[in-house]
Amino acid sequence: MRFRKHTAVTLLAATTAMTACTSPARFEPDNTTTNANSGAFMGGLMGAMIGLAGGDNAGERRAGAVKGAVLGAITGGVIGTQLDAQAAALEADMGNSAVMIENTGESLIVTLPQDILFATDSTSIRSDLQSDLTVLAANLQQYPNSTVQIIGHTDNVGSAAYNEDLSLRRANSVSNVLAAHGVLISRISTLGLGESRPIDTNLTADGRAQNRRVEIVILPY
Repeated sequence: MRFRKHTAVTLLAATTAMTACTSPARFEPDNTTTNANSGAFMGGLMGAMIGLAGGDNAGERRAGAVKGAVLGAITGGVIGTQLDAQAAALEADMGNSAVMIENTGESLIVTLPQDILFATDSTSIRSDLQSDLTVLAANLQQYPNSTVQIIGHTDNVGSAAYNEDLSLRRANSVSNVLAAHGVLISRISTLGLGESRPIDTNLTADGRAQNRRVEIVILPY
């Protein structure tokens, strides 16, 4: 019971520390501030939990949690700010309205519809669309402190096994283009999820087109 009380007090102190690091004063934050604050809050929370796990007594755990919260908030804020800058640069350089760029505050998710990358049942990237991946590769080199997950998705036309294999081969094709344009292969991992993660209905042509996509998840470290 005593440990729980100390834990609650420690988390309150940690939350206060994170709030001091992340809360803007007297103005409404824009998207950039919001993403940086989101990263700072999550970093601070993780730091507090790590701090709680250390130390031999309640006092050491409290001190560790507050210190971890502050350091985690600073690190998370830096990551959030980096993502804002990287997303802005990518949006400015890409110039393709079909490519979606989502900044979650913890990662960037670049979604490329497979229909603009590949012909039906093909894993060869169209030559006229490789420029988008060239821009992405340059951006990834400009911001090297990240890992890159390339995830292929399909609609539900065909067998599940075939779609899973096709989605992986297409993810690998994207990976090969990025590597050919200078992105270290050690930063890249690929995954094929086939038809298992639809974002729209598979009952219409438009819905199936939305589900056929490649997601490139950029995770800073």
